[in-house]
Amino acid sequence: MPKPISEIRKPEIVEAAIKAIGRDGLPMPSYDAIAKEADMSRQLIRHYFPDPEELMVAVCDALAAGYRDCLMKGIIEAGTTERLPMFLDFYFNFIEGNPKPKDDGVYDAMLSLAAGSEAVRLNLSGQYNLLQYTIAHEIQISNPALKQKACHEIAYLFVIVMYGHWKMVATLGFSEDYNRVSREAVDRLIESYVQHYHDPDLD
Repeated sequence: MPKPISEIRKPEIVEAAIKAIGRDGLPMPSYDAIAKEADMSRQLIRHYFPDPEELMVAVCDALAAGYRDCLMKGIIEAGTTERLPMFLDFYFNFIEGNPKPKDDGVYDAMLSLAAGSEAVRLNLSGQYNLLQYTIAHEIQISNPALKQKACHEIAYLFVIVMYGHWKMVATLGFSEDYNRVSREAVDRLIESYVQHYHDPDLD
């Protein structure tokens, strides 16, 4: 059974919006710019997304889906229960053949939009909360001696290090050589928590 035309057109429009934002940044791309990128009419874009905010939320959803697809591919190919190193390597772009999406400039733009859009803000907040809980879960599996609170603290710090690092690279033009610095800093952070909980004089 063929897909409804909306299931074909909407993803095309969202992808065009991502490309337009990645190329031009903010302010939010006009319907004309998205129409040109998608090779569609402006009226067609408006038909499927009459509310620009709805389109930006769809952009956020598409960005998150890109990460889910890459991570699932990495998990399947890794074929191991020790997933934490793979997760951390992925987010700092060290998985050969399965690179992290190059969408950091678009995420940066979405975060700017979140300041004035509750819908975008809630979407991104949900994404980063889910990432934090996922990483906390993997940390606890790899380090069962760590308390849940410690795992969530590490995961939160991972999220802000990862996000901050890629904003410096994507938006300000810092070198990707810092990928290694940031990735190893996360390992040292986890190790420091493990040592803390193994020391009976601490806690």
